[in-house]
Amino acid sequence: MNPPFFIKDEAHHSVFIVDDDCSTLSHQTTSSNESTYLNPNKVNRYRSTSYYDEDAFPSSSNIPSDKIDTNESTHATRWSMVYTRSKYYLPILQWIPHYQRKDFYQDVLSGLSLSALFIPQALSYATALCRVPAIHGLYTVTITTFVYAFGSGIAHQQAAAKYPMDPVAAASIASLTALFTGLFTLALGLLRFGFLDSLMSRALLRGFITAVGMVVLVQQSILLLGLGDFAAEAGLTPDSTTIQRLLFLASHIHQYDFTTSVFSVTVLSVLIIMPMIKNKVGCFKRVPEVLVVVVVSILVCKFGRLDQKGLEVLGSVGDSDSNFNLPLPFPSLPQLPHGADIKAIIVNAAIITIIGFVESIAAAKTFARKHNYFVSANRELVALGIGNIFGGVFKAFPSFGSFPRSKVHESVKPKTQMSGLLSGVTCLVVTAFLLPRLFYLPTATLSSIIFMAVLALLRELPHDLKFIFKVRAWKDVALMATTFFTTMFFSLEIGTAVAVMFSLIITVKQSSYPRITILGRVQETSYEFKPIHDPKEKVEHLKDILIVRVEEPLSFANTGQLKDRLRRLEQFGDMAVHPSEEPRRSNLEYIVLDLGGMEFIDASAVQILYEIIESYHEQGVHVLLVNGQPRAMPLINRAGIVELVGDDLFFNDVTDAIQSIEHDLIYTSFPNNIR
Repeated sequence: MNPPFFIKDEAHHSVFIVDDDCSTLSHQTTSSNESTYLNPNKVNRYRSTSYYDEDAFPSSSNIPSDKIDTNESTHATRWSMVYTRSKYYLPILQWIPHYQRKDFYQDVLSGLSLSALFIPQALSYATALCRVPAIHGLYTVTITTFVYAFGSGIAHQQAAAKYPMDPVAAASIASLTALFTGLFTLALGLLRFGFLDSLMSRALLRGFITAVGMVVLVQQSILLLGLGDFAAEAGLTPDSTTIQRLLFLASHIHQYDFTTSVFSVTVLSVLIIMPMIKNKVGCFKRVPEVLVVVVVSILVCKFGRLDQKGLEVLGSVGDSDSNFNLPLPFPSLPQLPHGADIKAIIVNAAIITIIGFVESIAAAKTFARKHNYFVSANRELVALGIGNIFGGVFKAFPSFGSFPRSKVHESVKPKTQMSGLLSGVTCLVVTAFLLPRLFYLPTATLSSIIFMAVLALLRELPHDLKFIFKVRAWKDVALMATTFFTTMFFSLEIGTAVAVMFSLIITVKQSSYPRITILGRVQETSYEFKPIHDPKEKVEHLKDILIVRVEEPLSFANTGQLKDRLRRLEQFGDMAVHPSEEPRRSNLEYIVLDLGGMEFIDASAVQILYEIIESYHEQGVHVLLVNGQPRAMPLINRAGIVELVGDDLFFNDVTDAIQSIEHDLIYTSFPNNIR
């Protein structure tokens, strides 16, 4: 039997008219012509039936209730509460009590593999990028464990100096920059500015990740081909764009070094083949290919004397002639060298903070989404800030997380964060005892490891592109392309700035339009109201009446456009109609504002709302307010809106408001008639 249908109760001489979803019921007694429409919000919703059956009307739900205690435990001591809170801010307290011995072996292997990458990489960043003594790179990787140095600002300080800056002064600038970077980052975390990471949309993030990957690939390709010296002679600097590097590769690829190129191809082949072997041969599953490649490369280069055949090696680091080096310097506050610009240092630290935060959080959330764990942006900021503050005190340079190093970390399959701690311990041991052994480490090995990590990072690009084209998200394609090409043609810093700027513009634009919905009456019902474009129901407008539901809290940011959007709904009944069209509606007499979604309202928004209601009254339009929320009503009352509208024009729901309008149209003049 298709609804609506009738149910006749012989015992009570009544007839019930039941709609298709039982949301509207009409009750009429057979002894009289009285008919009552029942409020659907006050009627239990039962499954439709054409006969009366007690089983169809259960007296209670079979689903049990769940009581959740949101109050703090009254039996908890102060120290237990401190410990509970500490586990949130110090994640090590969460996993260290549950650490298992069986995970230690894999963590040791992953920690050694990480050290095999981070130690020579830190040395390279210190010498090539920051232009400070290589030993400061080891200090950095030891203090912060995961390092990604942003040293271009430090190099600029040396270039801007009126006279050559000695390595000690350059190291002081690097440490001072790290200290300011740490202070800025820590402040952002303590002030809970971690929400800023939400400004990066998925498309912008993918464009940024892809651009970072391409930048690193091109940089490492120059080193893999042994063209580093030619690049310096051609004028390539840390400030050179990726396009300039690509043009250099195209014009100088014939000058590649044979020994370096063959060695690079060999290392890349091993890094590609070993994971395949590990998947097929069980006994090789726990062999860390990164560590194997580093050790074998050192041995082959040393005994094959490849450094004398054109293969570039790290060379001497620190006091390599001694069997023992101080693993860490004595802590002290960095001093400002003579001739250094403190303003430029602070500006560079601020830029490093923004770029480092964006890339670190982007990398963290990418891998968190992949491995299904939670990342708190505020905690990340605090951790990065403290790490850089300690780094500045221990003569390190600024450091953050990054996509390539995070990908390498993932590739060595660590079990817990213990692998990071073991990596730091390994760095201490290497700094103290093994620096002479790093002399023959080929830079091509390091470049090969980074190259493979970035390739793995870019494997996710086709999947995202396929999805974006599938849903035809052309705006996202434009945003992705803009971020990518800006980074390629200019720099990583400018690309990051453009990505953040676009995110801010998009966020401000979207938040400036209040989310409001026009409601109508479901056809063949009396008091069921749903959005006009409800996909499941046929909904119709009410003549001379506009019902608008506010879907979100109102503030100064999103209320400026409220009056204009209401005006368009008055004239066209739909926001999809272009304002240049002829009005589709006229003679508005009543407007019902459903405030159910407006949990709170600020002073600027309530003033605008007052002016809107005043404007409607001047036009002879009655305003009815329904479903006022407890957190918003006090301010609405203090603003005089209750007095302006009238106490009797506040209703619990839309049905009550419409019934009041019906009563006005049929029987009496409307309360507080303003015409």
